[in-house]
Formats: sequence, C-alpha cells, structure tokens
Amino acid sequence: MADVVVLDLPPGPAFVDGLQRIWSDGDAAAPVDPTLPVDAKAAWLDAIAPTAVLDTDGRRSLDGGRRTEPGDALVVATSGSTGRPKGVVLTHDAVAASAEATSARLGVDPRDDHWLACLPLHHVGGLSVITRSLHTGTRLTVHDGFDAEAVMRAARGGVTRVSLVTRALRRVDTTAFRTILLGGAAPPPDRPTNAIATYGMTETGSGVVYERAALDGVEVRIVDGEVQLRCPMLLRCYRDGTDPKTADGWYPTGDLGSLDADGVLAVEGRRGEVIVSGGEKIWPSAVEPLLAALDSVAEVAIVGRPDPDWGHRVEAVVVPADPASPPSVEELRAAVRASLPHWAAPRSVRLAEALPRTSLGKIRRHLL
Repeated sequence: MADVVVLDLPPGPAFVDGLQRIWSDGDAAAPVDPTLPVDAKAAWLDAIAPTAVLDTDGRRSLDGGRRTEPGDALVVATSGSTGRPKGVVLTHDAVAASAEATSARLGVDPRDDHWLACLPLHHVGGLSVITRSLHTGTRLTVHDGFDAEAVMRAARGGVTRVSLVTRALRRVDTTAFRTILLGGAAPPPDRPTNAIATYGMTETGSGVVYERAALDGVEVRIVDGEVQLRCPMLLRCYRDGTDPKTADGWYPTGDLGSLDADGVLAVEGRRGEVIVSGGEKIWPSAVEPLLAALDSVAEVAIVGRPDPDWGHRVEAVVVPADPASPPSVEELRAAVRASLPHWAAPRSVRLAEALPRTSLGKIRRHLL
C-alpha cells in the first residue's frame, strides 16, 4: 500500500520538488488549496483521509488516514455532483496517458518547448501542466498564480505554452505563445487561433476533448442526452472507494451534449443546478444556508447569471427582512467567505418581494 501525502507547499520549484519526492517514495500526492477557510479545509481533509503531509516543515505522518493502492499518483479535490468535497484518484498510467495524448495533439517538442503553470495547482488544470512537463521532460516554469506582467515576462524568457482561463486571455499578448489551452468559462467567439478550447474534468485528468474533437484514445458517446467518456486518462475511483464508471468503463459526466456525424462534440451544460464560475463549481445548497442565517435576509436563492469573463457569476436573489434596509453584496460575500472559498460568494444581489416556489416549498429556479 502507498501513503496519501498532502502536498502543502507554495507554487514554484518547491512544489515540483515535493511532488517528485512523494512519487519517488512510491506514494500519491494530494495538493491542497492554500486559500481554503478552516472549515472547508477540514472538510477536504476528512474526505481525502491523508496519511501524511509534506509542507515547509518537512514530511510527517498523520493519524486516522487511509492508505491507497500502489500505482496511484494523485488525489485531486473535486466537488463532484453533490457539492461535498471528494478526492479523485488518478494513477501514474492515467497521468502518463494524459500527458502523451495532449502533447501529441499539440505537437509539443521537449527540445524547444517550455510550459508555464500559472493556474492553481490544487486543480487538475494547473496540476496537469506540471505532470505533463515532468512526464515528457519539457521545460517548466511555475508561477504563484496569474499575473499578466509576469506571464509576458515568461514569454519573453522562452515560455511557449501556457494554460489559462478565459478572463486571463484578454490580459496577455496571445501572439507570444505557440499554444494557449483554455479551460473554465466558455471561450470567446473571437479568440485567436492558437487559443485551444478544452473540455474535461478532474475525473478525466485534464482536458480530453480539444476544439470539440476527442484526443487520441478518447471515446465519446451520448446516452439519454448525457456526455459519457471512456479513455485511459480516467480516474481509478474516488477516495471513498466508489467508482463512477459503468461496468464497461464509461464515465457519465453529468453534462448534456450531442455528437454530429463526424464525432464533433457540443456540450450544452450541466444536467443539475450547479453554477460554474471561472472553472469553479458552486452549489446553491451550500451557499444559501449561510445567507439565510443573516438577520437581514428573510429568504434567499442562489442562481448563475451569464458572464463574459467568468462563464457565469453567482447572484443572490434576496427577500430582505426589512425592505428599507436590504443587505449589501459586501455583507453577503463576507458571510459566504467565512466558510466557503471566495469563488462561492455572490458577485451581485437582486432584491425580490418573494421567491417563486412549488406547492411543496421548493424554489422554482428557472423563474428567478
């Protein structure tokens, strides 16, 4: 059996070295989001059940954790379809398959290419830049988050490939790169030709469909309107031992979509109510109780509104306790950020006299 080691190091060479040390010991790495509030981090640790941690003080064992199978490389946090944190277990074989298929599609040459990682490393989008570079022996630079000026300095210094989100695309000179991989929000229709729209998720170890065409080795099918995927990049299981794949190896994504006669995939959106903002998933059921607890709020519902930068933004539809003194968006954001990551906090508020509900009291979100 192998340990599951929380990788709690800042982005940069120390993070990469730490990942390689964990792998050289035959263990699996579980990168942690350094911005998580205390309660959210505790929930994540409970779901991941790590057996050790590697931070700036070194490596130490943890009590109460569960070991994992030999060959497992990563345990990556995701909220899945329920809003509760889960750990996606990816094997070394899956990580290698992702690195090879992506590099082949892009024509990456380790001799003269150079990747920049500037997305959060606890997400598979940022983490896969590192694992791809390590597997293929391609040069790598890691930044502590996105900074437009730093990204352009890196390009002038030789970086040729980078992964970004849509809103960052508008802040850089895209001509400085051979390829820009785009994840998160829907890409702008006027994006440059070197900006590649990708589709994937934590369970697929990064993007597996590029510009609506599956990577080599990736199968796509539609079952009852739902996108399903089968490929060597798929997770082995979740950290709790459950396996979302079908008996014959297909992963139901929960996304609605269609395939044309040429196998081109069109993804229409989530089957459920989840809001995706800047690549992050937000569930109303996690946010609404925090806002409803405020004295200034009588009723509240969380919805996603289209946003050109974020894909969707979180909006709170509020029935104020006192119409003469409604809550501000700053008050609502503070209430959410005390317990949840900042991206779950509403970015706008709309006041209402009442919320539309069914006869059983459920909110009719499509009427908000």
